[in-house]
Amino acid sequence: MDKAKMIFGNPLSDRDYRKAVKGAESYRRKFGDDSSVEYHLTTADNNVLETFGAKNLVLTPGANMEFDDKAVVIGNIRMGFGHYRISMAMASAAQALGYKPLWFDLHSFKDTTCGKVIRHQNDLYSLGSRLSQKSKLFNIFWEYENSEGFRKLTYNAADQKKAELMAPVARALPKDIPYVATHVWPAQAAVHAGLTNVVNAIPDNWPMALHLAEGAKHTIQTPSSFLGYKSLRGMAKTPLKPMPQGSLFYTGHYIDHELVANIETDNAHRIDRLTSGAPRRYLMTVGGAGAQQDLFIGMIEKLLPDIEAGRATLLMNFGDHRTVFDTICGKVPAFKALAETHFDDYDGAARFAEAALTGPVTGIHAFYDADIFAAVYITNLLMRCSDVLITKPSELAYYPIPKLMIKRVGGHEAWGAIRTAELGDGTYECRTMPEIGAMLDLMTNDGEVLSSMCKAIETGKSIGIYDGAYNVIKLAAEGKF
Repeated sequence: MDKAKMIFGNPLSDRDYRKAVKGAESYRRKFGDDSSVEYHLTTADNNVLETFGAKNLVLTPGANMEFDDKAVVIGNIRMGFGHYRISMAMASAAQALGYKPLWFDLHSFKDTTCGKVIRHQNDLYSLGSRLSQKSKLFNIFWEYENSEGFRKLTYNAADQKKAELMAPVARALPKDIPYVATHVWPAQAAVHAGLTNVVNAIPDNWPMALHLAEGAKHTIQTPSSFLGYKSLRGMAKTPLKPMPQGSLFYTGHYIDHELVANIETDNAHRIDRLTSGAPRRYLMTVGGAGAQQDLFIGMIEKLLPDIEAGRATLLMNFGDHRTVFDTICGKVPAFKALAETHFDDYDGAARFAEAALTGPVTGIHAFYDADIFAAVYITNLLMRCSDVLITKPSELAYYPIPKLMIKRVGGHEAWGAIRTAELGDGTYECRTMPEIGAMLDLMTNDGEVLSSMCKAIETGKSIGIYDGAYNVIKLAAEGKF
């Protein structure tokens, strides 16, 4: 059965199917069709991926490589930073469980139809995210599209047809290899390529048909999204047939082994800093789309008096967005004067983060790396030595560190903030600068907030809230968890 005609037993109308086919045909004309090409894979080393024992799969002419029987493929793309970060969590958990993670980045296969389609889609998503922060009118559309537009079954049908164009690169993999996808397109591409052991790790807490890849096992991070996905809630105008048994699993949050294993130790350091009167350490991150610059400037200006007085420290990872750093330096001269830069030096950033676990840190430290892997993972390194993570409620909302949730970028992210607020390991979504400023004052001056979040994180660990990445790997490699 054509996966764009029937989705979990729910038929699409002829009109919607024709529209999906037409959309895929336009992509085929624009980006080509390499369905007759036979691709081959080998591995390549990467300094950052080696942190969790992963090898990078690259296309190369000639015979296909031999795949180890302990290999687990992590299928991913760049769409912002979130899907790479979740992939890193999966690779970390795989290594901790004794498996050998292989990084399969469809976005990196630049000369293939697959790579061209994904690069085009990522550019559109990044543009939309930035525009939504600059235009209130556009943000109305972006909020709707990211919560209701992507929610519809018809959207999944359109993606399924486009994913057929992505399948050729996945055909280079063994059909039965354990395969974990951290975005729906790598999951759909693998299923279309005939892979039989695909796990589709859904990132969002808000059920959307966008994330469905029939033929894969689907995992979700929260109990509330389990029921929403199971019933395909709101994905059509009338109730739908549910997802069948064995196709959907609640695993817990997708978190790196290094962070989960050190929760108690890192929280103890946070409480020690709290009781000793050390500066409150805030970690601020620029996302993959480079949005929210005005909020960053507002928060920096709010924190500057506390930083200068020794009551706060700011660690800021600009990812691979050097222009955002330059813009902030131009608009906030005091930031430029105080910031110690750690640029294009992943090993140096790792040493800084390690020393900061027990040593003092003051002032402002700015991080940037042109390498996408370092740009993403430096935030993970800095989490362990930070007291509070300031982030929009995207994939970082699920991480075991006290969090200040700022304004979302897209309506689907709202439920990430709801999740962290209910667990107690972070704040509710603070959408305006006055509200964010008041929360910063509270977190800086009232130790009860930080200590209560630390306790909530340890409670969450004790009941398996943060074990999602381990469980996903077990599901892919062992069939159960």
